[in-house]
Parts: sequence; C-alpha cells; structure tokens
Amino acid sequence: MKKTALALSEEGKKSFEKGDFEKAIQSFSDAAKNYAEEENLLNAAEERNNLSVALLQAERAEEALKAAEGTDTIFAEAGDKLKQAMAIGNQAAALDELGDLDKAIALYQQSASLFAEIGEGNYQETVLKSIAAIEFRSGKLQNTAQTMLASVSAAKKPNLFQRFLKFILRIGR
Repeated sequence: MKKTALALSEEGKKSFEKGDFEKAIQSFSDAAKNYAEEENLLNAAEERNNLSVALLQAERAEEALKAAEGTDTIFAEAGDKLKQAMAIGNQAAALDELGDLDKAIALYQQSASLFAEIGEGNYQETVLKSIAAIEFRSGKLQNTAQTMLASVSAAKKPNLFQRFLKFILRIGR
C-alpha cells in the first residue's frame, strides 16, 4: 500500500529529528512527488523546502538548491509571505554552502526584508546573522558589525546578551 503524502511528511520530520537525514530526504522527496501528483502545489513546495533543509544537513548543497528553487514563487502567488521568506532563505543557505556568497547575501537580504514586512523579527534576526557570518568570513568587518546590530535590533524581546551586544556594537560605531 502506498503511503500518503502526509504520512511521508511526518516520517521525514521524525527521521530529520533523529538525525537520519538520508531517510528524511527520501521521505520528503516522496511526499513532494505525491503532493505534486495530487496537484497540491503548496504542500509539494513545502515538502521541497523540507527536502532542501535535509539535503543541506547531508552536505548536498547543489541538490538542496534545486529542491528549493521556485518554491518561493509558489508561496508568493498564494500570498504566504512567511513560507516565501523561508524558501528564499533556504535557497540562500544552499548558495552559501556552494560558495556563491554574493547571491546568498542578496537572497538573505530579500528574505530578511520579507520577515520584517510581516513582523517576524526572530526569523529576521536569524537571517541577518547568516548575512553577518558571510560578511565576517569575507573579511568585511565593518559590514559585519552593522548587520549584527540590525539582527539584534530585529529581536522582539532581546535577551541580556543581545542587549549587551547591541551596546558594544553601538560603541564600536
């Protein structure tokens, strides 16, 4: 008996949580195919993004990029800016792993803007930290400080460390 897309998705999530990325990859891939066969494009796109994250964990960045490509457009057409921003962030993460840092930063910035637009400061903070990490690795220390300050400012409820970091970064400017 063929498993349902929903059952495959749940199986993939459980495998991912256990660190069994290869099994998660297979489950998410099968779930995406099943949803596509059902013409459920939104859920198929969601599974492709889950697949992308699992592929990144398995150090298969090129496949991760291919899995996530185009899903942001599907979410945009559906008016789901949260999933659109996540999909763009997944593509950026894959590009970062592939060493295409300029494209990764551009997509991360697009993702961060969408998160800001919908009031998702914690997600925005995470994406801005990813940009800062690329800038730091690239030796762009001034940019890194500015991006880190922006990331801390994006946090809705900054913790003590974030408030301290914000204070230090402001002094450094």
